[in-house]
Amino acid sequence: MASTSAVPRRSTLTLGLLAGILAASTAAIFIRFAQHEGAASIVIAAARLTIASLLLAPVALTRYQSDLSHLSRREMGLAMLAGLFLALHFATWITSLQFTSVASSVLLVTTTPLWVALLAPLVLRERVGATTLIGLGLALAGGVIVGLGDACTWQAGSIVCPPLRSFIGGPAFLGDLLALLGAWMAAGYILVGRKLRVKMELVPYIFVVYGMAALVLVVIMLGMGESPLGLPPLSYLWFLLLALVPQLFGHSTFNWALKFLPASFVSVTLLGEPVGSTVLAYFIFQEQPGWVKIGGAVLILIGIWLAAKTTNSR
Repeated sequence: MASTSAVPRRSTLTLGLLAGILAASTAAIFIRFAQHEGAASIVIAAARLTIASLLLAPVALTRYQSDLSHLSRREMGLAMLAGLFLALHFATWITSLQFTSVASSVLLVTTTPLWVALLAPLVLRERVGATTLIGLGLALAGGVIVGLGDACTWQAGSIVCPPLRSFIGGPAFLGDLLALLGAWMAAGYILVGRKLRVKMELVPYIFVVYGMAALVLVVIMLGMGESPLGLPPLSYLWFLLLALVPQLFGHSTFNWALKFLPASFVSVTLLGEPVGSTVLAYFIFQEQPGWVKIGGAVLILIGIWLAAKTTNSR
């Protein structure tokens, strides 16, 4: 069903996106706290989406029952596919935080806009300019540097790295790879769901997608033999905060803005998340990124900004 929402003022959109960035930046912190309580990564992901879906259910099933009932089979199928991508995004990204630093994980997972730009010609028949390709190259180079920053050290004016075999088998490398896989899944989620957001109101859209993601994550969790039961009481507080702050407020704010602003522009605002998460991790976990990692982060941010800026200008 087509939406009839009025276009908010520019100041309202800007403030909303800033609030969304602040909310999304807390996700890595809450996840790390839940992991410290002994919660498995897949349990955290499943709990986050399940709680968010349950909180949305009363509103979606009452005020938006007509919108949901009028979805075509194709629209429902696309929404379920978007939910599948979202589930795999959270499963891989949250798991990455067990193996690598908050800064590396968040910086790599926010390369999503570049993969969207790269796949857009194939999926959406959209052209990708030379500047976008340059941005992709810069971000990929930055990703390599971030990965090296987790395994290598700066000694006597040169970078000292372990042997290739131990580097590839190291936990930080695995964490970085999982974070990158999370970015690819998020790109699939955005590409599949882009057209749906134009036709659907926010609440039914996120209810269907979050609900499908929750179902997939619960199935994966049970298949892995994990359970959300029997955890320390504090774990459930972190689960609830994950559902309320970065999911229902942060992610839903970005989905809200997608109706009124180009997806490429909204993706640029996501660059604030690694900055916020890194700052919070510095004060809470005393995770201090080295200069090598900071340099790689700068390349990633410049590359994504170039790609998204070019797409937004067309």
